[in-house]
Amino acid sequence: MRIAVSSDMDEPVARLLVEELRGRGHEVLAHGALDPGADPQWAVCSERAAREVADGTADQAVVCCWTGTGASIAANKVPGVRAALCTDAYSADGARRWNDANVLALSLRLTSGPLLAEILDAWFAGAPSEDAEDRDNVMYVERLDRGRAAP
Repeated sequence: MRIAVSSDMDEPVARLLVEELRGRGHEVLAHGALDPGADPQWAVCSERAAREVADGTADQAVVCCWTGTGASIAANKVPGVRAALCTDAYSADGARRWNDANVLALSLRLTSGPLLAEILDAWFAGAPSEDAEDRDNVMYVERLDRGRAAP
């Protein structure tokens, strides 16, 4: 899989994330502080990684900032992106299953190496639910992106 990765800071967990993804056989498209010379601002690099998912350049993305909140907010401004801030394996599994999330947001402050591995295991093992209610909710969010959802 091609995975866009962004971080606003060159932190050990961000470097470990890139190593871990490559070790799992994924191609990494680096943004922000992970790409020398690129704009490292969390809003800018998160948007760029998310846009690669939206335009099909990347299959998924992982966006990081100190809390993960700003990165998830910026990524979610890109139509077609469903970014989820995950702090544990359970939230990562649920985000993939119930929300069909295509962008994982992580906190550089809270994510340890072992926790990162658990979150990635759950994220990549997860698959979107086929439950009608879950699919209806995801389709509603897609309509919101297109500006056609009823108020």
